[in-house]
Amino acid sequence: MATRNLSPLLQDLVGQVVVVDLASTYVCLGTLVGGDEVFLELRDADLHDFRYGSATREVYVYESATLGIRRNRDRLLLRLDGVVSVSRMDDVTTS
Repeated sequence: MATRNLSPLLQDLVGQVVVVDLASTYVCLGTLVGGDEVFLELRDADLHDFRYGSATREVYVYESATLGIRRNRDRLLLRLDGVVSVSRMDDVTTS
């Protein structure tokens, strides 16, 4: 997927492992490879639904930052209209 019409702020994150918080009960962790005005594309991603576990969003992301991503998708397209935030995994505080 090309990065056409992707915000310059997001373009700076292409190629990096990111945490994408969604407005729903999901969080997505993976390598941002591109996007457009509708979707973000991630590879080697973990799409996690908090309805089926006991960990909070913060605990799950922290554990993934320290122990590694639990990859369950080779390629994932996320609709931008459901995204609350995008941050680099390296920016997750692990101390």
